Amino acid sequence: MCGIAGEIAFRGARAEQEPVARMTAAMASRGPDGHGSWTNGRVALGHRRLTVIDLSEAGAQPMHDPGSGLTIVFNGCIYNYPELRAELGGDTVFSSTSDTEGILRAYQRWDEDFVDHLVGMFAVAVVDERRERVVMARDRLGIKPLYIAELPGRLRFASTLPALVAGGGVNTSIDEVALHHYLSWHSIVPAPRTILRGVRKLPPATVRVIDADGGRRDRVYWKPDYVRNAGKADWSVDDWQDALHESLTTAVRRRLVSDVPVGVLLSGGVDSSLIVALLAELGQEGLSTFSIGFDGAGGEEGDEFRYSDLIAEKYGTRHHRISIAGSELVPAIEDTIGAMTEPMGTQDVTGFYLLSKTVSEHIKVVQSGQGADEVFAGYAYHQPAGTASRREALDAFRGAFLDRTHEQIADVVEPEWYTDTDVSRALLEAHLDAPGADSALDAVLRLDTHLLLVDDPVKRVDSMTMAWGLEARVPFLDQDLVTLAAQCPPEFKATQGGKGIPKDIARKVIPPEVIDRPKGYFPVPPVKYLAEPLLTTVREALRAPEAKDRGLFRADYVDLLLDEPNGHYSPGGNNMLWQLGVLELWLQRHGITG
Repeated sequence: MCGIAGEIAFRGARAEQEPVARMTAAMASRGPDGHGSWTNGRVALGHRRLTVIDLSEAGAQPMHDPGSGLTIVFNGCIYNYPELRAELGGDTVFSSTSDTEGILRAYQRWDEDFVDHLVGMFAVAVVDERRERVVMARDRLGIKPLYIAELPGRLRFASTLPALVAGGGVNTSIDEVALHHYLSWHSIVPAPRTILRGVRKLPPATVRVIDADGGRRDRVYWKPDYVRNAGKADWSVDDWQDALHESLTTAVRRRLVSDVPVGVLLSGGVDSSLIVALLAELGQEGLSTFSIGFDGAGGEEGDEFRYSDLIAEKYGTRHHRISIAGSELVPAIEDTIGAMTEPMGTQDVTGFYLLSKTVSEHIKVVQSGQGADEVFAGYAYHQPAGTASRREALDAFRGAFLDRTHEQIADVVEPEWYTDTDVSRALLEAHLDAPGADSALDAVLRLDTHLLLVDDPVKRVDSMTMAWGLEARVPFLDQDLVTLAAQCPPEFKATQGGKGIPKDIARKVIPPEVIDRPKGYFPVPPVKYLAEPLLTTVREALRAPEAKDRGLFRADYVDLLLDEPNGHYSPGGNNMLWQLGVLELWLQRHGITG
């Protein structure tokens, strides 16, 4: 787990080390244990290190191998690196026990196909001096980020968008298509776009080869098709339960690989509780678990401790209850916004930030339950797709998920930022109508898992944990588990209000009161129900000179929200005023004036 940065110069130019140094310094929190740099004149690399595997200097980055002419920077964790070393064979010489070197040797052996041999989460850049190219790759589910900026005669990349801004020279004007997505889908901006016109993201499951003259090509190396597998056509629901139970157990076991202890973020919901139960089945003892709670507000409770306590007691974990008073929450919001790799309007981001702060004081690595809802149809908006015909997938999804229609966005943004066409609908339509996906729910789950998930819960958890040098691993997004779940008949997943099969697996190992209750969300009521002094912070941001100069939002719409700050919510329960406020606060925090 780390922060990576680099610059690639084209057409005989030299890579500049100073911008890379600034980008690397901007990501110090992602790698508090060390830093490094490297250049060969045409490429310059920077790295911030969080030591989790091979704690010695032999595992430091950038890792350069003169014999092969390869240099690598890498963010993430390769869970199968011991097996990878065995696969490479005894004639491959290693100088460390790091997973980083495993990737380097895999590239040396299999060239661009090295990604097919990796099990884990990763963003990688390999400098291949002999072939005069740089090869980038991102993991299958986009758990690890990789941002890219095109500049005249060069390209830069980093693990965060603010790091690229810190490097200088980036076009920071607002991308109106990204803004349309942000306002349509509770602040989600899918790859390859970001809210800034001059910064893009490498999409998940993608290898990008960049030649010395700046030419480039992409290859998508993994893509489940969400159709029924002929070999599993006669499987009963019990067969699927057994297979998915085994696959999830493998996923949890894989994420134990570490040279430091691994804990669990225990929310008290089914997903994280099941992870704790499976770790107990695997013989883990003395497991550290962590739960967070806040003051209630608006008649809504701010914690789920009664459920997390049940699991902690049942499995004898070393449990940590983290209670955050409302007086602590508001001062943390400014730093939370600073830690966002992109603006995120969901109300639980500050909760993850404060949770990660405390957890990082005890441990460096945790497992988390993110991704289960997208993979196993756990959200309320999945239910309409379960009864819709295949051709009705788009309408079923939009009706349950959309924050604002294209027409409503015209009332939010100034005319210069309003797109002529409904670009958000067009993107959904392209993904939902793509070949594969047998049913409407299959199509929606494919969309959720491979497009939207990446830039909502996954990005949120990565940003907030890495703000404190904490590595979060997500077993429900294991590549083999996701592939298997994609083949599972959707009706088996959508039962019991969603996540039917995981719930049935859980019934064998966790108390029923944790399972048979209304779905919980990470509750942060003081953000959902805006009050002073946070309301003043939002008001000042939206009326600041920077906001007026930028001119994104119509003044009458902003006034409407400010006059009734808790009167406008998205279908998912997010405060619409907070969504606008976060965007302005984030832009101002990072000095973005475009």
